[in-house]
Amino acid sequence: MRHRSKVKKLKRTADHRRSLVSNLVCDLIQHGSIRTTLGKAKAIRPVAEKMVTFAKRGDLHARRQALAFLKRKELVKFLFEKIAPANADRPGGYVRITKLGLRTSDAAPMGKVEWVDQVDSEELDLEVAEEATPEETKEA
Repeated sequence: MRHRSKVKKLKRTADHRRSLVSNLVCDLIQHGSIRTTLGKAKAIRPVAEKMVTFAKRGDLHARRQALAFLKRKELVKFLFEKIAPANADRPGGYVRITKLGLRTSDAAPMGKVEWVDQVDSEELDLEVAEEATPEETKEA
């Protein structure tokens, strides 16, 4: 029986599953939408919504909790400064999952995960690219 067990195990160990969900949520924050299997999409929705709830709260403890899970400072900053204000008036349901059909190679059901209130994620891609190339390498 599955009474009161909410975790979708995805046939992975706990550490592997935590890492997978963290990486998928980071990709969702960075790119605005991701394409993945339907099972993984359903597994990351509650975590992504929890991260937005932390960001809407906006205090130091919430920022540290988000950073403990996401592990990337620039994504936490983008989450708190861009995504949370875009969802300020929304009481929940920040993520949309759209079914895309079956994958051609193995017929796995695919889905697209995206923010309901779209945020321009190109700004974050530019910021990450600037951090990767320091000013000294541009001058040389």
